[in-house]
Amino acid sequence: MNELTVKDWSAKAENLSIIGEAFIDGGYQPARSGLTFDNFSPVDGRLLAKVARCDAEDANLAVESARRTFEAGTWSQMAPAKRQAILIRFAELIEVHAQELALLETLDMGKPIGDALTVDLPAGARAVRWSAEAIDKVYGEVAPTPADQLGLITREPVGVVAAIVPWNFPLM
Repeated sequence: MNELTVKDWSAKAENLSIIGEAFIDGGYQPARSGLTFDNFSPVDGRLLAKVARCDAEDANLAVESARRTFEAGTWSQMAPAKRQAILIRFAELIEVHAQELALLETLDMGKPIGDALTVDLPAGARAVRWSAEAIDKVYGEVAPTPADQLGLITREPVGVVAAIVPWNFPLM
């Protein structure tokens, strides 16, 4: 499965180019404050990147951008089959780029490369694929109610969600 040696992984690590800017509104940009922090690898202490030190202003810009996109309907109003195809393609790209993504996870958090390759990346791709497959399979439902009542549950997108992901399973 993983035939790369420590020397191979080290060479790949030397050739990585890590972008430390925030991805907001469709592009990379520095934090509004201009501040950064040093991201050191717990593996060997090397500086991986200077990362944008985002704060509430940056988070608000990201949420505003996501809200505009949501309201424009680009994704929220897209036909389910198209959304499904995009998410399936995303899962495939995770699998295609598994080595690079696993290496990034290993360097960033110190997780063994074997775990990143065999646990994190497949689980991340499965989570995205599951969401893709659920798009045309999760319907509204009838709530359990007395015989003289009818309660319907309809699932609809309601807006933007901001989240902080766990450090040990960021792809998931």
